[in-house]
Amino acid sequence: MPTTDHATILVVDDNPTILTAARFCLENTFARILTLQRPDEILTLMQQEAVDLILLDMNFSLGVNTGREGLMWLQAIRKRHPDIPVVLLTAYADVELAVKGLKQGAADFVTKPWDNDELRHKLKDALERNAEVERLDEMEAAHIRRAIDRCHGNMSEAAKLLGVSRQTLYNKMKR
Repeated sequence: MPTTDHATILVVDDNPTILTAARFCLENTFARILTLQRPDEILTLMQQEAVDLILLDMNFSLGVNTGREGLMWLQAIRKRHPDIPVVLLTAYADVELAVKGLKQGAADFVTKPWDNDELRHKLKDALERNAEVERLDEMEAAHIRRAIDRCHGNMSEAAKLLGVSRQTLYNKMKR
């Protein structure tokens, strides 16, 4: 996972003014800033571009402020790209809704109007936390490989060496 100065962020909001403001705010923080006004283009764009982090608005239909669209897109992104952190962008009154988003896998949330320093800080933190999780997974995988090598491929012996059941070892290897 890259640091922010090497990362690509995708900002999704139906308001072009918000997209312009986000671009200006983040231009010296991220290597690339991609923007979309239509959330139905997110998954297609992510097939074409490497995205490291997403800033996602919660509402996209004029006059609708339920946040259901944002939560639906959060679930769609998490299903296809569980390793990419999503930070929700919500109106101040929608904090309760943003908390619901956190429970569904969002990395964090930012309220509109945002404080530029706070926005950059939260996005950097989400990217760094995600990188830490990857490193821990990589460390566990390397530890398992060393145990299996040490036991010359004998999975039962490797499981004993690691202090886990053979089934647990197989499950960890699948991840």
